[in-house]
Amino acid sequence: MNRINKFSLEGKTAIVTGALGLIGQQHCFALNEAGAHVIVADLDRQKCVAFAEYHLESSMGHQIDVCKRESITGLLKDVLTRYGRVDILVNNAAINDMFEDPKAATEQSKFENYPLELWQKSIDVNLTGVFLCSQVIGSQMVKQKSGSIINIGSTYGINAPNQELYKDNDGIQVFYKPPAYPVTKAGVIMLSKYLAGYWGQYGIRVNTLCPGGVQNGQTDFFKKKYSKKTPLGRMAEPDDYQGALIFLASDASAYMTGANLVVDGGWTCW
Repeated sequence: MNRINKFSLEGKTAIVTGALGLIGQQHCFALNEAGAHVIVADLDRQKCVAFAEYHLESSMGHQIDVCKRESITGLLKDVLTRYGRVDILVNNAAINDMFEDPKAATEQSKFENYPLELWQKSIDVNLTGVFLCSQVIGSQMVKQKSGSIINIGSTYGINAPNQELYKDNDGIQVFYKPPAYPVTKAGVIMLSKYLAGYWGQYGIRVNTLCPGGVQNGQTDFFKKKYSKKTPLGRMAEPDDYQGALIFLASDASAYMTGANLVVDGGWTCW
């Protein structure tokens, strides 16, 4: 095989959960441009269908609730009916806590005050959702004896959040990064390693892609502080992870499993 052709996903079928999110959309673009049929999977069926029809080729939109097994099973059934197989699963769906009232955010986001219901909701989506999607869709890959599962982690699953980033220019703490997101993302990294060892005998590869912070309307003080702590001197653009995703999805990474591919501008090297 030509070396460049190893990156091709021509004729492959890829499912992306949380596909309508900032990075999820970029995952869909990248996989489709590499030749894959992409299943745009998220909570809003109408928006998923529209995105697939207007922005992608030979792809489909589908509603999914990653916390409900029957929803995942229904998606898989429809994918197999249309495409006959599933080759790639990108577990991208996740919750990153946002507080509705900015004035109350400081107190609500403190660990001492952090609501149990938010903790549980993050575990349900960020960790149990990855577990269920991998279990249901990975079981089909076992039957095929091939497949690539890519779980989206975070640098906050490797290093604890630096709460100094959330102080404004006057040194006032406007927000604390809550514990649920880092803890669940650390769990995703270990789940990938577990599944890599468990399913390797069937030719299924399971890896984690760990992004750094992405520009998405953050305050100027946050972007400045984050960039200063990053060797490349900036936050990521939403499309900065496309190359890494295609690498993990394709035969270019055929001998890679159980790995945690960190793409963070150097954030975790300091």
